[in-house]
Amino acid sequence: MATYKEIQEFVKIKYGFTPKTCWIAHTKEICGIPVRIAPNRYSKNNRVVPCPPDKIQAIRNAFIHYGMI
Repeated sequence: MATYKEIQEFVKIKYGFTPKTCWIAHTKEICGIPVRIAPNRYSKNNRVVPCPPDKIQAIRNAFIHYGMI
C-alpha cells in the first residue's frame, strides 16, 4: 500500500495539484479502503474538509496506479 506522500507526489506530477491528506483519507473511505481515525480529527463521524468532487478521480487513479484498488 502506498504512503500518503507517494500518493501526493503521483497526483502532483500527473495532475498538477497536491491533495491534502484529509482528501486522500476521504477518498479511501469512498473506495472502501480501511482508514484509521487520526488523533487530531475533530469528529469521528463528520469530515471538516471533505475531498472536492473534481479531485476524487485523480486520487482514485493514484490508488489504481499503486494497486490499492
